[in-house]
Amino acid sequence: MNVMDSFSLKGKTALLTGGAGLYGRQLGQALREAGAEVYIASRNLEKLQSEADRIGATALRLDLDSDESIASAVDEIVKRSGKIDILVNNAVSRSACGAWAENMDFFDRSLHTNASALFVLTRRVGEVMKKRRSGSIVNIGSYMGLLGPNPGNYTGTEMFSFEKASPIYYYEKGGMSNFTRFAASVLGHWNIRVNCIAPGGYFNHQPEPFVRQYSANTMLGRLAGDEDLKGILVFLASDASAYVTGTVIPVDGGYTAK
Repeated sequence: MNVMDSFSLKGKTALLTGGAGLYGRQLGQALREAGAEVYIASRNLEKLQSEADRIGATALRLDLDSDESIASAVDEIVKRSGKIDILVNNAVSRSACGAWAENMDFFDRSLHTNASALFVLTRRVGEVMKKRRSGSIVNIGSYMGLLGPNPGNYTGTEMFSFEKASPIYYYEKGGMSNFTRFAASVLGHWNIRVNCIAPGGYFNHQPEPFVRQYSANTMLGRLAGDEDLKGILVFLASDASAYVTGTVIPVDGGYTAK
C-alpha cells in the first residue's frame, strides 16, 4: 500500500461522541475529509443535526448516562451500516466542576458519565469490532490527565482558585489515559487498537493574561486551534498507525514536555 493511501478512511464507518462541541467539530470534519462514513452522537440532537448537515454526517441521539441509550445507538449504526470501524470517545460532561469540598454524590454524577459510560460504550463497540477482527478506538483525553494545574497560567484572571479548584476533570482524564492502556491490552487479541490523544489548552477567547501566560509555557508559543487535532485523529484512526496501540499522545505544542 502506498503510504499516503494508508491514511485514507474510505470505506470505514466511524462513531464520534460529542460531535458538536469545541473539539468535536474538527474531529468530525477530519473523519469526513478522510473519507469515513461518520455518525456523531450526543444528547442535544437539534444542535448535533446542524453540525451533521455541515460536514455530511449522520446525527444520532446518545445519552451516556443510560445503558439503554448506548446500546440503542450502537445497534442503530450496525443496522444502518453493518459495522463500526472507528470509535472516537470525545463527549465529556463538565457539569461537576465544583470545588473539592463537594459531596460524594456530586462527583459520582460526573464519574457516571465520564468514566462508567466510557467503559460501557467502548466494550459494546469492541464487541462489534471483534466480529471483523479489526478496529481503532481513539479516546480524547487532556493534558490535564498528565499534569496538575499550573496556577501561574491564571494570574490576573478569575479562572482558577486555590479554594474552589476541583479534582474531577484531572482525575477522569488521568484515568482515561490508563484505561486506554487497559483496553488496548484486552482488545489487541482481536486486532483492535486503542489510543488516546491528550490535547493541550484550546484557544476559546479566554482572558488575555491566560492566553499569554499559557502560550509562554508551550514550545510553539500558542494555544491549540481549530485544525490542530485533525491530523493526529486521522493517523490513529487509519491504517497508517496499524502498529500503534496503547499510546497516550500529547498534542499540546510541547506544553507537557517542559
